[in-house]
Amino acid sequence: MATEIERKFLVINDDWRDAAKSSARLTQGYLTEGGQRSVRVRTKAGGKAFLNIKSSVNGISRSEYEYEIPYDDALEILENIALKPFIDKTRYLVEIGNHTWEVDEFSGENKGLVIAEVELGSEDEAFQKPAWAGTEVSGEAAYYNMNIASQKWRSCYPESLLLQFGGTVDPDNRFIESASSSEYADMECKDGC
Repeated sequence: MATEIERKFLVINDDWRDAAKSSARLTQGYLTEGGQRSVRVRTKAGGKAFLNIKSSVNGISRSEYEYEIPYDDALEILENIALKPFIDKTRYLVEIGNHTWEVDEFSGENKGLVIAEVELGSEDEAFQKPAWAGTEVSGEAAYYNMNIASQKWRSCYPESLLLQFGGTVDPDNRFIESASSSEYADMECKDGC
């Protein structure tokens, strides 16, 4: 059985950009919604595609299986079967100590959301947390990619970060689109997330 052990953090500034070694544009669509598992199709720039199956989270560990599939099949699945909207993001790889951090900068309907993950060999493995990694959100369902697609993260993500990273505020929220990030830098995330 394949097991994924990862810790996830909100990114609080752009200091990671100069250290990024590579980047790749990713598009992914989910074939399931909620429940005890996620099934997704992901395409990567360069014509690669993958089918990924994950169990629900048990702490920071979960079962994960990933298989390469034909790129054209993935495009058909995304177009005809996958739930909409898709996740569109650029993943940057940043080396910190003995670990490779993945920084995901979301685009499209999730523009302004930036999250960093570090995969570990065991739940108690030590790692160096960079200064640009802020609040840990490893166990918060709103930040699972499956829920990011449906924008459940918006109720928990600090609006000051959303605006800082170029996103717009949902008109149903208490903030307005034209607000500058500095106006809300000291405000706490609504709903107590």
